[in-house]
Amino acid sequence: MKDSVIIVSGGMDSITLLHEKAEEIALAVTFDYGSNHNKREAECAARHCQQLGIEHIIIPLAFIGQYFKSSLLEGADAVPEGQDEAEPKKSTVEPFRNGIMLSVACGLAESRKLSKVLIANHGGDHAIYPDCRAGFVHSMSEAMRHGTYIGVQIDAPYTGISKSDIARIGKRLGLDYSTTYSCYKGGEKHCGKCGTCVERKEALRDAGIEDTTEYETE
Repeated sequence: MKDSVIIVSGGMDSITLLHEKAEEIALAVTFDYGSNHNKREAECAARHCQQLGIEHIIIPLAFIGQYFKSSLLEGADAVPEGQDEAEPKKSTVEPFRNGIMLSVACGLAESRKLSKVLIANHGGDHAIYPDCRAGFVHSMSEAMRHGTYIGVQIDAPYTGISKSDIARIGKRLGLDYSTTYSCYKGGEKHCGKCGTCVERKEALRDAGIEDTTEYETE
C-alpha cells in the first residue's frame, strides 16, 4: 500500500531506501536549500523516481542557505576533507536541517492522507549530526503523530545500521551507485576526499561492490 512520503536527496542512503520501499511510496520530495551539492543530488533523485514511477517534487528552502551557517552552504573550498568525528567536520552540520525537512514532509503527508514519512539517516551519522540520532527521530515522530489528525509518523529503518550495511542492501537490490551523488563539494565529479566521499568509498568496499564512481583524485 502506498502510504508514505520519502525525503530523497539523491545520495546513496536515500536512493537505497527509495528502491527498497518503492511499493510503499506515493511521493518523493527533494529539498533545495542552497547546499553545494543540491543540484547534482536532485538530478539523481529525479532520475531514480522516474525509473520507479514515483511522483517527485522539489521544494525550495532558500532561507536555509541565506541565514544558516554551514560549510556545505559556503562553497566547495569551505568543506573539510577526511573523516574525523570532531572538528572540523562539525562545520558540515546544517542546523536542524532534518527537523525542518521532516516538518515539511509531515505537512505533505497529512495533506495527501499518507501516514508515514521515510528518512534514510543511519548509524554513522550519529556522532556528528544530532538530528540523525534515534532520540531525535523518535521525539520528532511523536511530535508529528500528536500534531496531525491522521497521526503521521516517521519510518527511519536505517537508524541503527551503518552505511556499509545500506550498501549491502543496495547490492541485494542490484543498485548502480554510480547513478547516485554524495560529494559535499558539489563538483562535476566526486572529489574523493571530503568526509562523505571517504564514507562512500569505505561503504562500497565493505559491501564488496566495485566502485565505478568518478573521483577527481583518480
